[in-house]
Amino acid sequence: MMTEINSLISENKKLREYVSLLDAELELLQRVFEIQQNFENSYQSRRIIEAIFDRISKIRIQKLSMHHELNLN
Repeated sequence: MMTEINSLISENKKLREYVSLLDAELELLQRVFEIQQNFENSYQSRRIIEAIFDRISKIRIQKLSMHHELNLN
């Protein structure tokens, strides 16, 4: 019984982490959109957007790993 509870607690924690990654990805995509809307296509804005996309890429890799680990379909 206790092992099952611990397993559920662990899975719940992983699911919450997965949802946090989803939220972070959406927030970063929104920032990219805002930067593109509010700033001209300058070198500085491109550098910022590139850094944000690098982070989004890392988040997506983490999400994919968790997706498989949690058997999400």
